Amino acid sequence: MWRERAGRPGPERGDEAPAPYDGHMPDEPQGQQGPGRPGGPTGRSGAGWPRWTIWVLVALVAASLVIPSLLRSDDRTEFTFSELFEQVETGQVEEVTFNNASGSFNGTLKSGEEFKGTGPTELSDTNEQALKEAGVEFDYTRPSSNWFIELIPLLLPITLLIGFIFWMQRRATAGMGNIMSIGRSKAKTYTTERPKTTFADVAGYEGVKTEIKEVVDFLKKPEQFAAIGARIPKGVLLVGPPGTGKTLIARAVAGEAGVPFLSVTGSDFMEMFVGVGASRVRDLFQTARKMGRAIIFVDEIDSIGRKRGAGLGGGHDEREQTLNQMLAEMDGFEATEGIVMMAATNRPDILDPALLRPGRFDRQVVVPLPEVSERSAILDVHCRDKRIGPDVNLETMARGTPGMSGADLSNLVNEAALHAVRRGSQEIAAEDFEAARDRVLMGQRRESVAMSDAEKEMTAYHEGGHALLAAVLEHADTLHKVTILPTGMALGVTQTLPEERHSYRQNYIEDTLCMTLGGRMAEELIYGVTSTGAANDLQRATEMARKMVREWGMSSRLGPMAFGAQGQVFLGEDLMHTREYSDETARVIDEEVERILREQEDRAKALLTEYSTVHELVARSLLEHETISGDYVRDLVTQGGPSGDGSGDGARPQPSAPTKNEPAPATFREGRPPSSDL
Repeated sequence: MWRERAGRPGPERGDEAPAPYDGHMPDEPQGQQGPGRPGGPTGRSGAGWPRWTIWVLVALVAASLVIPSLLRSDDRTEFTFSELFEQVETGQVEEVTFNNASGSFNGTLKSGEEFKGTGPTELSDTNEQALKEAGVEFDYTRPSSNWFIELIPLLLPITLLIGFIFWMQRRATAGMGNIMSIGRSKAKTYTTERPKTTFADVAGYEGVKTEIKEVVDFLKKPEQFAAIGARIPKGVLLVGPPGTGKTLIARAVAGEAGVPFLSVTGSDFMEMFVGVGASRVRDLFQTARKMGRAIIFVDEIDSIGRKRGAGLGGGHDEREQTLNQMLAEMDGFEATEGIVMMAATNRPDILDPALLRPGRFDRQVVVPLPEVSERSAILDVHCRDKRIGPDVNLETMARGTPGMSGADLSNLVNEAALHAVRRGSQEIAAEDFEAARDRVLMGQRRESVAMSDAEKEMTAYHEGGHALLAAVLEHADTLHKVTILPTGMALGVTQTLPEERHSYRQNYIEDTLCMTLGGRMAEELIYGVTSTGAANDLQRATEMARKMVREWGMSSRLGPMAFGAQGQVFLGEDLMHTREYSDETARVIDEEVERILREQEDRAKALLTEYSTVHELVARSLLEHETISGDYVRDLVTQGGPSGDGSGDGARPQPSAPTKNEPAPATFREGRPPSSDL
């Protein structure tokens, strides 16, 4: 457990939920697209012509009009109408043709040279007489008009408009999907192109894999189970904290299943249109029925499987209709043989009871936080492609990370690799894992924070109070190290080594409370006043003491009674919630919480007074070295002893650095381990 001294009375550093555990595996190939889904980026918009077809047609029409005029070359001599008849009078013209429609003329001179020109549309009698006297052969022509050419100026704008509308419609179809197929399922179907993840890639969790393998084996060899009358579970619900590998296990099922595997997330069923969710559920199960035997996996099923009637929306909202349809498909009037439903959630408490009953989800498989051996196997998986130094012992690292999920361990290995690169190393050493563990648990060290000498001294006495009590209390967690370097949102941190417990005794909780309040009592003893740095300590201590009274029956005044937990999940349940005890009992609960806190506060004050000399030495060592190890503090306690008892010679031992090649177990954060609410 680690204690932090807040830098200001604002929000304390919370505990973020780990990211979903996706495992250290090769990239998952894209499965086949479900029905009604647009294809990938192939340059085509669904079925039909490519999108660029309309632009090619427009370019061809423009080219047919422009290119001929560019390619046509005309090297004929151009005459005016007067020059033409000057040539006629001199006898140079052989023949000439007049266009009555445009007034143009062209012809040939006696020398063989061609000419052209423009004149009146009709020749006068005088001009005709002159041509006849000169012996010039002349003729009139009126070319017939091309109706297609005349229609082009009218058809071209209409064609462009129709093409633009057609192009916009195709784009809308590609973006939204066909409006008529909006109710089709978005599930990805894996048949031949399966993910490369297998059960061998899931480290640990042998019991979980055994239960999941039974379902896969039943679908592969149903006759083996049918011989003794065994019936396949219709549904398997994976339950566990975030980051424990529920989705990874589902990917392993998809990689090893001998039947089609349909994967979908709970949010894929929801849409802005009414009735779409129920329609997609129907389409999903219809698709699975056509495949004969299949596995349907719904990730984050709590997004659609929440309790009906909770909240102010009544029973007519879209989410509840989607849930109703799923309940009917899983175990309704029509039988669905050969279809196994798998789902994953980290909130089983909010799921509808009708969804959890046998016949729908027959089997609930708990995926807990990994134990020591499982953490070692997970670390080994994530270190396969890393260059690890010879001083790194993954088993020791596994013992030093209790309460961490698979996602936490993946992040730990990656942070260690980044730290090794940052310090210019070619491999990941034990010190990189130690720095990464501190980074994950306590946050990034804030080098830019410049504390005054008075603030640094108060922080040293505050953290020294935590460290001293952790060293002298019999049932408290073992002290690992203490620092006054600003880290995360804290100005100082005291880190302890929790054992891997699954239940907690009252004496352990009381010693933990005493240590938690040690920093505040140290400030009061030294300065006569307290500061805002103990805000986080008070919050944790109050929460723990209230649970002792209300939930764990550790109050002799109230006896063995549990009064329930506060905080309902839904607003509707909160409105209908009635308190199960009287106002007098509530007053007694508050008094008992106050009594427990004050008793541990007085106890911490007495111990700090008894070991005041050691407390002073610890604070001065922190001011000098900024970070000291737990062994150093224990040496001070052993050599210094209680003040005034004559034990110890007061000699000051040399500080020893925290061990780096054997990182100590990390503190659990709130919610870890899952068997306790500490």
